Amino acid sequence: MPELPEVETVRRGLLPVVEGFVIDSADVRRPDLRWPFPDRMADRLAGQTVTALRRRSKYILADLSSGETLIVHLGMSGRMLISGRMPGAFVHDHAPTEKHDHVVLEMSSGARITFNDARRFGAMDLWPTATLQDHWLLKPLGPEPLGNTFHEDYLAERLKGRNTPIKSALLDQNVVAGLGNIYVCEALFRAQIAPRRKAGRISDKRIRSLVPIIRDVLTDAIAAGGSSLRDYRQASGELGYFQHTFRVYGREGQPCTTPGCNGTVARITQSGRSTFFCPNCQT
Repeated sequence: MPELPEVETVRRGLLPVVEGFVIDSADVRRPDLRWPFPDRMADRLAGQTVTALRRRSKYILADLSSGETLIVHLGMSGRMLISGRMPGAFVHDHAPTEKHDHVVLEMSSGARITFNDARRFGAMDLWPTATLQDHWLLKPLGPEPLGNTFHEDYLAERLKGRNTPIKSALLDQNVVAGLGNIYVCEALFRAQIAPRRKAGRISDKRIRSLVPIIRDVLTDAIAAGGSSLRDYRQASGELGYFQHTFRVYGREGQPCTTPGCNGTVARITQSGRSTFFCPNCQT
């Protein structure tokens, strides 16, 4: 499933042809994805200006001139692809509509935005912008890891006394929003913290050190356009490249990249997800 860097990369790709432009028309080609679409979604989108295109955790938020916000979640295989006028004034012909093109937005910028989702685990909803923080998908989310409210004091306090493994604690969206399996593995490796360590038993100093490391991992991934695993693509259709710099994720059996470490990357399963780490230098 796309994580924060992938979603942020898609948002940035859409920004030049979506924000500030009118949705000339909306074609909603099925009644639902993971959940039913809101009533009259096509009519409520058509004619509205996208006043801002934001991200919250793994959700893309398009604020509309109607006072509503379009909430988009990519799910496991969802893609938001641009055709027509692309950023940088390149023009790409619209491809023929495909079987899994479920929502198509024609923008006044000349771009067509297509939401394609083969597995249909994605979602879209419309909600009043003024009370967006109360939406059931957004209300329980913790602070953004790249925002000012996610800081050393906050993380140390939230993890104090917790008896869950540190990896599970960081995947808890109530603790910090948007972190997923890949980037938690990478952050714990850089911090040299074993993923099975109980969060409440890790020293305050080491917990605090995670904050800048998490920020660096996410910033590096966004700069690389995300990680193209399985179905993920950028809004331009291009691949992301951060997976080429993974230090542990997907590297089971390969040498540890920490200078001076003779360990080998191992894989274990935690809560049904693969965890990659170096047993030698992550303690």
